[in-house]
Amino acid sequence: TTRPSSDSDSSPTVESVEDNPDGGCHIYRNGYYGSSIAVVEGILEVNIIQMTSIQMTESQAENSLVDFVVTCQGSLPTDVCTVVSDPSCQVSKSVVCDPVVVTDECLLTIRRAFEEPGTYCINITLGDDTSQALASALISVNGGEST
Repeated sequence: TTRPSSDSDSSPTVESVEDNPDGGCHIYRNGYYGSSIAVVEGILEVNIIQMTSIQMTESQAENSLVDFVVTCQGSLPTDVCTVVSDPSCQVSKSVVCDPVVVTDECLLTIRRAFEEPGTYCINITLGDDTSQALASALISVNGGEST
């Protein structure tokens, strides 16, 4: 049970009761509990600032490749996940996660392959040990070209 202390200190007193099956005695413990909280900045914002289709030769034209240039604010990410979904962003088609090394500025290029032409919803999530941030975009892929 927790009750306020009777002296001028506003810290709560924690009292625990334990049963002793041998003699029916109770052990009472009184004391104070303390803890500390560390506040970390985390990744505050992610922006997709550019989407560029990669031109390939006809022999490489199986998949359309698109480069996404991404920036972020706050702490530096350690991993990136890309979720490719249908245009409504409801049905996931693929998920790719990779570790990333970002030095002093959060600016990275993410290359993803699209197996067939169409319109896709892209969710790019940057994360670290304490936070995640997400950016979304719709992209239209037309046989090696994107808009």
